[in-house]
Amino acid sequence: MKILLLGKSGQVGWELQRSLATLGEVVALDFDSPGTLQADFSKPEALALTVRTVAPEIIVNAAAHTAVDKAESEPELARLINATAVGVLAKEAAAHKAWLVHYSTDYVFNGEGQTPWVEDSPTQPLSVYGQTKLEGEQLIRDSGCQHLLMRTSWVYGARGGNFAKTMLRLAKERDKLTVINDQFGAPTGADLLADLTTHMLRTALARPSVQGTYHAVAAGETTWHAYAQYVIDFARSAGLPIKVAADAVHPVPTSSFPTPAKRPLNSRMNTTKLRDTFQLSLPRWQVGVERMLTEFLG
Repeated sequence: MKILLLGKSGQVGWELQRSLATLGEVVALDFDSPGTLQADFSKPEALALTVRTVAPEIIVNAAAHTAVDKAESEPELARLINATAVGVLAKEAAAHKAWLVHYSTDYVFNGEGQTPWVEDSPTQPLSVYGQTKLEGEQLIRDSGCQHLLMRTSWVYGARGGNFAKTMLRLAKERDKLTVINDQFGAPTGADLLADLTTHMLRTALARPSVQGTYHAVAAGETTWHAYAQYVIDFARSAGLPIKVAADAVHPVPTSSFPTPAKRPLNSRMNTTKLRDTFQLSLPRWQVGVERMLTEFLG
């Protein structure tokens, strides 16, 4: 079985190279991959040609315009990458009867309330990023291709930068920190998403009726402030030199950090459909964070 993986160098794409290899041959590309195969999402026609050339049974798209604030000033590029190019992939998948796996976001919702979002909750994006990701979702559904669409949030990877590493760096440099405490979600590891993807694809290949949209995040919930406190306490107990005092990590509202793109306050996501359909038990968010920190600090 041949699998075309797009966005191989991102946090999720990096982990997918490992997990998808258990299903078959993986052709992994990025926007700047050398050679004749093009995976530049700003060139949708070249992207379509790549799909036709590779002729995969499965297309996994881990590429996206994820610079949330920057998208506000370059909406055309965000739409080209997050929607137009995704629609091209979906059409090619439909034409060649290939499966398409695509990742979306909690930013398709307005972030109001405290109830975890379910797959058919009303969408109302607050930002260009959220709007273009929603448009990408709609193009996939409209294409009629067999698909697994996974909405996730607060994604981190052990490779590259992430919120936890930033907090540890600042905690070693500063006497006090201020961190947002009115946004709620679940930190979700790129490795977890990659493993979920492979498990879901195995099921889908045998039982195509499971296609559709799923919410995929780690179990539990926290705030950015509590997340930062957890990370700093873990590092301190592991013997890392921490300058900031335990009581000097101060909670502040989102309004204290104005940004071009509005952030949803409620990023809680209900994963019942995912767990029931694929017979899964999802780990609590602390499990993945501790694993990542142990690797980073070790």
